This record gives sequence, structure tokens and C-alpha cells, in this order.
Amino acid sequence: MFSLQRLLGKDEKFFDLLEASAEQACKSVQALVDLLKKPVSDRTLDEFIQTRRAEKRITDEISAQLCKTFVTPLEREDIEALSNVLYKIPKTTEKFGEQLLICQEKLEREDFGRQTKMLQQATTTIFTMIKALRNKPRMEEINELNDRLQHLEGEADKLLLELLRELYSGKYDALRVVMLRSLYELLEKVIDRCRDAGNVIFHIILKYS
Repeated sequence: MFSLQRLLGKDEKFFDLLEASAEQACKSVQALVDLLKKPVSDRTLDEFIQTRRAEKRITDEISAQLCKTFVTPLEREDIEALSNVLYKIPKTTEKFGEQLLICQEKLEREDFGRQTKMLQQATTTIFTMIKALRNKPRMEEINELNDRLQHLEGEADKLLLELLRELYSGKYDALRVVMLRSLYELLEKVIDRCRDAGNVIFHIILKYS
């Protein structure tokens, strides 16, 4: 049956898909937290792979729906940009997991708790922002959430510098320095992806406010 609502892009499918994508981003960070809690012998990439594959399916579905839908509730380039940056969150967390498993025996007691706490806060904030999109939120609401992301990204930058300063203090062997620097920078990248997603959402709201 012909649906005028569907033709005009008033259905909720894009909001549903973007929310599902943000949910997978949250799950990927939780997978990271769970991995770090496990003994070295029990660690696998299974959860990371599942969330990244689920995210890829959602990204592909968004692309397919953009081809099929005549009028979209948001501008096509904005939907695509947000979808692409959300996909990079589980992709980057999986890279962290891969590198950790390669060198975990030498870093068994390393604590990444401060970074993962920030990541959980950042992905939760992104999920909240995306859920608000379908209800045309007030600019003040999105601005407050985006400011929270910017603050987290700034704190993550400070933490990275602090950790690198400690690494370069001369207390550690060169191999440990190389391994930890790579892992620290991957976690920083995840925060950056969250910031990028927040910026896309902020610009979307600017267009419609």
C-alpha cells in the first residue's frame, strides 16, 4: 500500500538505526571494560567482533535506506556522516583489544580504568544525544551534552600527556613504552570519535533550530 508518510521520510527508521548504532558503540566500550577485568588466559576478541559486525550491518542498512528513501528526516549527508563516525567507535575499540591481546603478558597488571571510565561517559552521552534527535531537542539541551563531550575529550588529552610523561621518565624499558603508548593513543582515538559524533549532532541541530 502506498504510504505518504514513508514517501515524505516521516517514518522513524533512520532514528531507529542511528540509535541502534549508538547502542553498539556503548556495547563496544563495555566489551573493552569486560575484557580488562578478565584473567589473561580468558581474554578473547569475541565481543568486539560481534559489536563491530553488528555496527557494520547497521551502517550498511543506513546506506541502503538512503538510496531507497525519497525524502529523509535529516539531510542525507548528515545521516551518512553520523553513521560513519559511529562505526569508527567499535572499530577502534576492537583495534585496542587486538593490540592488548598481542602484548598482554607484558602488561598484565596495567590499569586502564581512568580511560575506560571516560569512554563509558562519552558513549553514554552520544547515545543520549542521538535519542534526543527524533524529538527535535532544544539547542540548549544538545549544547550542554556536547559541552560535556568536549570536556571529556579535553580531560582525556590531559590524561594522555600525563601518562606519556610518566612513560618517558626513564623508569620503563623501551618495549613497554612502545606498547603502552600505542594502547593509550587508541583509547584517546575512541574519545575523539565520540567528540566527532557530538559535533555532527550539534551541527544537525544548528540547521533545524
